[in-house]
Amino acid sequence: MKIKVGVVGATGYTGEEIVKILTRHKNVEITSLSAIIDKPTKFSDLCEECKDTVDIICKELDTLEVIGACELVFLALPHTISMQFAGQFLKAGKKVIDLSADYRIDDKTYKQWYKKEHADKGNIKNAVYGLPELYRKKIKKASLIANPGCYPTATILAVVPAIEALKKNGTIIVDAKSGVSGAGRNSPVVLSFLKGDHDAKAYKISEHQHQPEMIKILSDVANRDVKLMFTPHVIPTLRGILATIYIPIEGNLKEEMIFEKYKEFYKNEPFVRVCDIGKLPSLKNVVNTNFCDIGLKVADKYLVVVSCIDNLLKGAAGQAVQNMNIMCGFEEKEGL
Repeated sequence: MKIKVGVVGATGYTGEEIVKILTRHKNVEITSLSAIIDKPTKFSDLCEECKDTVDIICKELDTLEVIGACELVFLALPHTISMQFAGQFLKAGKKVIDLSADYRIDDKTYKQWYKKEHADKGNIKNAVYGLPELYRKKIKKASLIANPGCYPTATILAVVPAIEALKKNGTIIVDAKSGVSGAGRNSPVVLSFLKGDHDAKAYKISEHQHQPEMIKILSDVANRDVKLMFTPHVIPTLRGILATIYIPIEGNLKEEMIFEKYKEFYKNEPFVRVCDIGKLPSLKNVVNTNFCDIGLKVADKYLVVVSCIDNLLKGAAGQAVQNMNIMCGFEEKEGL
């Protein structure tokens, strides 16, 4: 028996990736696709990679139509927009996986960082943070998943196994580079890149909206307040995130001991790969996959961890489908 699934925001980068994954998922029937669109259009005419595989018509969003057609809904909408619709689907008994930031942090922090009052405060407490490596048991029982951000996914997976070694009052430094697709399909950054502008630059130093998300989850795991400074960069490639994280550590921990800790922590995780000692990950090995590759090195009083993901897959659509698989009792790697 297949589950009936809809994608709201199907024509954005992450929405398209979700649709492409679902077309090869043996347990899914796509029954609704919607987006901001001029007129109803066959999805295969909107996405060349879906030619001859997705003939369903993509329409303007009609919540009643989605409710009638679907059992589970992916919301691939911009921040501040998803919260206007998630509650309606939940009230109708649908499972919701939200790829925006609208349910990842508490309403006060949300207002501070996203400059808007939250429109669905009651459901924030019901949302489960969709990082399977940490919250798989909760995800299994959830109706609303707050799919993690791309930078937080790369960072949290890199830091968590070493969180007990974090120096008291030490500040974790996150230096992360992202491909231009992280800015969204119609952003000036993407348009400039496609025209041949291959610049690289830092932006939003300690002001990026993913920073409080990282701090919240790492503080929850550590059971204490964690300090973190985050500098994101955009680099001249379409997709992928490479994060270099500097973790101040207590004592004289040996690299071999930390490596074994990481190997043990992720030994049963299907999508996290820890590089051998002396080796570091690269983007080319994770792009177009749902893997997070992690490498580490002890340098003076710091543990330096390098983490690589595809921002559109493990950082968004792939992780969302991974969460769906867990919620619905499917094989976790199905479609991925």
